[in-house]
Amino acid sequence: MHIRPATDEDGDAIADLIETAFAEYDGCLFDRAAEFPELDAIASHFVARGGIIWVAELDGAVVGSLALSPSREADAAPGTQEITKVYVAHAARRQGIARALFETARTEAMARGAPEIRLWTDTRFLDAHRFYETCGFRRGVGARALHDISATWEYPYALALVAASVSES
Repeated sequence: MHIRPATDEDGDAIADLIETAFAEYDGCLFDRAAEFPELDAIASHFVARGGIIWVAELDGAVVGSLALSPSREADAAPGTQEITKVYVAHAARRQGIARALFETARTEAMARGAPEIRLWTDTRFLDAHRFYETCGFRRGVGARALHDISATWEYPYALALVAASVSES
């Protein structure tokens, strides 16, 4: 497995990861043009937000993705980072790919001096919830509606980095 910063040309491969993941859940629909236009220039999109997106490759094929960018949430402490676009191909799961992508993002967030990493995840993605919790994330209170074509509701998760870095010392 090889992790590298994504390029704009990786948008189609990332779109395939998302579409395939969504297909695993009833009512979870993928409409690239309407809801994921950033995939047309995915690396540029995250650079413009002050972030980065990585892909994991296995035998030359993109099998995973994860992005890190500054949080846009009003209540976030300065420097808080958010992860998005966390997807791993079904056949490549449980091989440490998501963990390697997350550790890459965690290392970058710590280098940026982030006090915490946040994320939002679909309430239907139970395996993702378990994964985030094994990475140390804590689920927050409540859920938010996205008002998208899939009628998505998402749970908030957060991982404090300041406390983690102090306890690792």
